[in-house]
Amino acid sequence: MRHGVSYRKFSRPTAHRMAMMMNLAVSLVTSERIVTTLPKAKDLRSVVEGLITIAKRYSQKDPVCGRRLLLSRTSGNSSVTNKLLGVLAQRYKNRNGGYTRIMKNGFRKGDCAPIAIIELVDREKDLKVIGS
Repeated sequence: MRHGVSYRKFSRPTAHRMAMMMNLAVSLVTSERIVTTLPKAKDLRSVVEGLITIAKRYSQKDPVCGRRLLLSRTSGNSSVTNKLLGVLAQRYKNRNGGYTRIMKNGFRKGDCAPIAIIELVDREKDLKVIGS
């Protein structure tokens, strides 16, 4: 039985799955909108919202600790950490969760997998889409 299991395994080992989620999270924070499969988008939502919440929490009271924590969570990517602490923490300072939006986008041609667009809400509209 799967009681209390809150994530998918995606038929990958733990390290591969965690690296995949961090890579997707870095791509989403960088471009603010990506195209991926629907199950990956649903799991990615909790990862990205956690990163933004950490950035909001630590941007004012202890930015050094927040920067270290975000650097460890984003595999040492300093540009993503700077964007989280600077731009996104200020953009979402009055919003209590719900930083991402998932829109279904049909099915992939090869294997008929459901495709979704995941994006950050209240984003600038002229950013490009990174697709699969």
